[in-house]
Amino acid sequence: MSWSLMDRMLPAPVGGGFRMEHWWVWCGSVVRGEDGRYHMFASRWPKWLPMHPGWLIRSEIVRAVSDTPEGPYTYAETVLPARGAEYWDGRSTHNPHIIRQGDQYLLYYMGSTHPFAEAEPGETVDMDDCRVIAARAAKRVGLAVADSILGPWKRMDAPILPVRPGKFDSYLTSNPAPCIREDGSVLLIYKARKYEGHTYGKMTLGAAEADRAEGRYRVISEQPLFPPDVHVEDPFIWRTGHGYAMIAKDMEGHLCGEKHGGILAVSDNGTGWKLADHRKAYSRKILWDDGQERVMGSFERPFLLFQDGRPTHMFAAVADGPGGFHHAENTWNMVIPLSADVDGLKED
Repeated sequence: MSWSLMDRMLPAPVGGGFRMEHWWVWCGSVVRGEDGRYHMFASRWPKWLPMHPGWLIRSEIVRAVSDTPEGPYTYAETVLPARGAEYWDGRSTHNPHIIRQGDQYLLYYMGSTHPFAEAEPGETVDMDDCRVIAARAAKRVGLAVADSILGPWKRMDAPILPVRPGKFDSYLTSNPAPCIREDGSVLLIYKARKYEGHTYGKMTLGAAEADRAEGRYRVISEQPLFPPDVHVEDPFIWRTGHGYAMIAKDMEGHLCGEKHGGILAVSDNGTGWKLADHRKAYSRKILWDDGQERVMGSFERPFLLFQDGRPTHMFAAVADGPGGFHHAENTWNMVIPLSADVDGLKED
């Protein structure tokens, strides 16, 4: 592919997107509802917890609404709240990815649980906290469905992507990136880690498929999609006239030339991926509509809104500060409009 996503990016509206006072906000995914309005499904957790790893034990998925894709979006409801330690997704829901398929809405997400008491304001929560350790190991990909964007949402009784002992996804599954094919079957790219002794290995990407969204998901590649030295996460995929395309976060910067910038990869079949000709998909340096360029402390969870088969807006979870979760004072979901010249990006 010879096109460049970065060349299609227009200035980002300073007042656009979605943020909430007193909350960390992350993981923006947008769909146009049956009411004609734009609905963002996002993650949030209270700011009295650290941004990281607070999300592991207290994140919830919410819905926010706007009359335009740019926003600003206004909180409407909590869609997937905590529902008890006995549920596989009972303590944290995160990584939402919303899709409209005909008259039904599909909400893919990561869920987790742990058997310990809830954290309270004033407590120290870090990576060594027993709740965090248990919740990280319990991360799984799940699905909720609804006939209306307003719900009610039916959660599946079990994860759609459980872990598999002895495989590259033996420790956790998360970060679902679904793509609905013309026949209603699903290609699902996901993040995984494997057990290595008593700890876990590097993050990798896997691929699964199902005959229908609520059906049984089967892992279709027994090896990660990229070799161990290709360190990417936060995939977003879509169908093209040549197969599939993916944007993802370049964790080290060895692929696109910028640490935590974005790569563009392409595939004929969803399991064999290679970097595109224009491999850099996005940058942490953002041009805003006030004329200023700013390097975001974080720029993650990219999501493309397709309308009439073409991507019109890119959403991302961002943080202020010099970089790194521990230096952020605020996080929100921002939006970047895309120019109409996007034929190379067209959804098949």
